[in-house]
Amino acid sequence: MKRLVITIGIVLALAAPVFAQDVAVSDNPEMAAILAADRAVREDVAAVLAGGRENAMRIAAEDAVRRQQVRALLDAGALRTAADFDSAAWVFQHGDTSDDNLMAHTLALAALGKGSTESTWIAAATLDRYLQMVGQPQIYGTQRMVRRGQQPTRAPYNHTLIPDTLLTALGVSTRPSQEAREQAQTQHEGSGTQE
Repeated sequence: MKRLVITIGIVLALAAPVFAQDVAVSDNPEMAAILAADRAVREDVAAVLAGGRENAMRIAAEDAVRRQQVRALLDAGALRTAADFDSAAWVFQHGDTSDDNLMAHTLALAALGKGSTESTWIAAATLDRYLQMVGQPQIYGTQRMVRRGQQPTRAPYNHTLIPDTLLTALGVSTRPSQEAREQAQTQHEGSGTQE
């Protein structure tokens, strides 16, 4: 009897680490497919812009469907990994309301909370988009506004709030880098050269 108790004790002691291990959680393939579809629409920027208003309306309608799909996954608890939340943030940031952009920002924060090292830029960009949607200046300078007949601009932009050291930590271009890129793009666009 004593031998049996000792044997059972040894078996349980050896098996305990196996039972204690967390089951590996894998990325949601449906979320990955939604993100792939979202990116595919935007691969050829020139074609998107050349498509005019009808194309823009079609893309906006497709974006809304993708946001609904992501929301359903979120509500069902099907988004569990950093990559899932990061992907969801990218989809929601193409929204057309301030709530869409605030949701995108929150999803990016969830990705960071799950250990993502790649979600800092999208977290910054979604907050900039949210601020623009509510009529406030962006603070990271991630967004360029393009208005018909005008040069692209980052204005309104509160570029004094966030120091370059913090921009760098977030994976966002510093103010001098942003200005240099804008100047190069303006010169390129002004030369009549096509990309």
